[in-house]
Amino acid sequence: MKQFFKFVLATIVGVTLMAVIGLALLLGLIAAAAGSDKAVDVEANSVLHIKFTSPINERTPNNPLANLGFLGLDGDKSIGLNDILASIKKAKTDNNIKGIFLDESYMMSGQATTEEIRNALIDFKKSKKFVIAYSEIYTQGFYYLASVADKVYINPKGIFEFRGFSSEITFLKGALDKLGIEAQVIKVGTYKSAVEPYILTKMSDANRLQVTSYLGSMYDHFLTGIAKSRNINKDSLFNYANSGLIQQPEDALKYKLVDGLKYKDEILSDLKSRTGKAEKKDLSGVELADYLKSGSKPETDPKDVTSSNRIAVVYASGEITGGDGDDNTIGSETISKALRKVRMDDKVKAVVLRVNSPGGSSLASDVIWREVMLTKKVKPIIVSMGDVAASGGYYIACAADSIIAEPNTITGSIGIFAILPNMQKLFNDKLGLSFDGVKTGKYADLGDVSRPLSPEERAILQNSVNHGYDDFTKAVANGRGKTQQYINSIGQGRVWTGTQALKIGLVDKLGNINDAIASAAKKANLKGYKLVAYPEQKSIFNKFGEGLTAEVKAHFVKAELGENYRYYEQIKGVTKMMRTPQARMPYDVIIK
Repeated sequence: MKQFFKFVLATIVGVTLMAVIGLALLLGLIAAAAGSDKAVDVEANSVLHIKFTSPINERTPNNPLANLGFLGLDGDKSIGLNDILASIKKAKTDNNIKGIFLDESYMMSGQATTEEIRNALIDFKKSKKFVIAYSEIYTQGFYYLASVADKVYINPKGIFEFRGFSSEITFLKGALDKLGIEAQVIKVGTYKSAVEPYILTKMSDANRLQVTSYLGSMYDHFLTGIAKSRNINKDSLFNYANSGLIQQPEDALKYKLVDGLKYKDEILSDLKSRTGKAEKKDLSGVELADYLKSGSKPETDPKDVTSSNRIAVVYASGEITGGDGDDNTIGSETISKALRKVRMDDKVKAVVLRVNSPGGSSLASDVIWREVMLTKKVKPIIVSMGDVAASGGYYIACAADSIIAEPNTITGSIGIFAILPNMQKLFNDKLGLSFDGVKTGKYADLGDVSRPLSPEERAILQNSVNHGYDDFTKAVANGRGKTQQYINSIGQGRVWTGTQALKIGLVDKLGNINDAIASAAKKANLKGYKLVAYPEQKSIFNKFGEGLTAEVKAHFVKAELGENYRYYEQIKGVTKMMRTPQARMPYDVIIK
């Protein structure tokens, strides 16, 4: 009996402790929600301090952990591209902001995202306000952004990376062979190389050709932008990188890639001088996250915000899957609901579909494509492409009235594939497992991973993939006003940059999301409008009930793995690709 009461008491204490922790977490969420909307005053003669140390998503997440410092979960507050662009645009006409300080950053973003921020800074400079950039370490991504600054400085002992672009693929075939797993591949498309890591140990000739082509296009755009900003010949820049001439900060200064070698205190003194502050006084500055809370929320394009007309911006970001999605996943049900809602809303006169996706489930892509088609019948719909809008990401875009991409957007990859593992050797030889059973039909166990596909089964799957590719190319042909034969010739899974895609007719114009909004307004004959964003982001209390555990888990995994978190995501994605036919880009393009 004594032991019984000890266990009861321990249980009561445990339950009470969990209740206290839960209450503390709830109070923290309430406090975070209350504090998140608190206005911030911007002093006169202030500097807008911009420092990117978190991944840049399409939209600022409605993050319940952002202000929970007492739990040790207060990392970098991620700010979405939407708010970054809006804040820079607002600062351009804000009399209290005298300039922008681009502080040492690691651009955890794609090339097109960096391009949009860079263009916003170029536009900001039209106000005659200054932009100063400083860093101890310049990655190529941050330098591309910083190169538009009036002055670019580096720490005298810092690191300056300027060596050209490279693309690397991890091949898994050797590991699969050791495990006794065969990747059975069914695909359409000479260049549909998403399957190559599972069946080869190096790049195929076709894949090497396409990677060389689009990587060269991206690098050419990179050099062209820097050449214009720094007034340096593009061929000279290519030679600096190719010859390894930039090894020390002194080299960067010698070849005019930076304007000076300075320590942080010297930069702060310079900023004080530019804003009229005495040396002994603190610099008046405002962080980007705080600037979002200053006064009214910045509009992406404040065109007569009193108008009853609306332009809906529907964000489709991440891998395409069936069912519900979130800020970083395109769920076919979530995006379909959003498109239906804006289609039926009489106040919404036009739609901008913002696509940033490598693709995913071909079925889910087709579900969203259907909603884009239906929307196009009743109101203008313009696609704005982000870092990548390839494969399924292009599928959901192709039906729009027009498509606008950045020069370095990755797009195309029109192709379909499926992977089914054969784990017979793993089960039989490695684990000593065997299987037996009965079935009522010849194909009742089609897809069983414990044995290889029969020729008849492979034919069935190949026919399904062929049918999916035919639907894909037909949809693109109809949407782009081309013949299916032509789309097949530029399809085959081949990846293109936005610049290349414009030349072959896959996109209509090069530009950013604001260009897409302006295009939508013009097509709908709107002079005044408000912007509304979809899908609606869930509140922190919705997340508390639905997905807080997942967010906490992701937070700690990201904190532990850092930039290697992408490999963890790739491993998780392998299992998804082995379930249904995929319209997905071959791999992720990472340029450091």
